[in-house]
Amino acid sequence: MAVAVGLGAFGAHGLKPHLSPDQQAVWATAVQYHFIHAIGLLVLEACTGRLPTTPSTWIARLLMAGIVLFSGSLYLLSTRELIGLDGIGPYLGQVTPLGGLCFMAAWLMLFITALRQHDRR
Repeated sequence: MAVAVGLGAFGAHGLKPHLSPDQQAVWATAVQYHFIHAIGLLVLEACTGRLPTTPSTWIARLLMAGIVLFSGSLYLLSTRELIGLDGIGPYLGQVTPLGGLCFMAAWLMLFITALRQHDRR
């Protein structure tokens, strides 16, 4: 979450003069999803002992992969012109949905795991 705070502040202050409004919106979306899923990791950690270890590990991996793939690709997409990677846009545009799928898989796995745990009680 500290990284999300830092990147949010950097985008709002350091990058603002260098990005278009559309690029700023993409950066803000990356930060928002980064935050939400970092909180998801904290919630998952708070559930330690209540959920089986193997699904919890996979859920954490999927959340981390989602942060890297979804938010990471959006961070790069919004700054690609600034950092000299103009041609990478089409490739990163294909990575972003994979991160979204990781997020969805993690939340679905958490839901199913929690339901199974509830049924066992």
